[in-house]
Amino acid sequence: MAKNANNTEPSGESLEETQARLKESGKGAPTPSRAAQEAARKRPLVPNDRKEAAKQARAQAQTARERARVGMANGEEKYLPVRDRGPQKKYVRDYVDARFGIGEFLVPVMFLVIILTLVPSYEVQSLAILVLWAFFLIAVVDVIVLGFSVRRRLAAKYGADKVERVRWYAAMRALQMRFLRLPKPQVKRGQYPQ
Repeated sequence: MAKNANNTEPSGESLEETQARLKESGKGAPTPSRAAQEAARKRPLVPNDRKEAAKQARAQAQTARERARVGMANGEEKYLPVRDRGPQKKYVRDYVDARFGIGEFLVPVMFLVIILTLVPSYEVQSLAILVLWAFFLIAVVDVIVLGFSVRRRLAAKYGADKVERVRWYAAMRALQMRFLRLPKPQVKRGQYPQ
């Protein structure tokens, strides 16, 4: 018969000492019976006052939605949609929000062109359309440059093999007006992330 290597000499602890040690580390109360546990878990399937229960459920859902909306606007990670989560996306958001981009003014320029196309002069309408296309091309070039710049900065910060595909994310954020972006900008202009 082989001897067990884990079997060392018996401890010098007496039976009373062992019982006292186990009692101190124990739960301190007897285990409740099954009937007592089931009785504690029982709740009615339908509340007594359904209207009041529905009102409370709506109020709780409304406060949860409001908390999630505020959390998302403030950029709290647990309230963000999946596409906005992670340190790289936060870096991209901060970088885009810190820079001045031409794409921010694309929507106002489009509205201006729509108004100018209502002018009965053919020359004004043609000029407005040409200005819109020129502005659009400049915005596209700006977004392409932004994509390469963000990609290069992310590679320097996180390593070239760990960079996510964020060019489209940066472009879509750069083409939105600053005050309409969600999550809201957390940095001021010129305050680039490290």
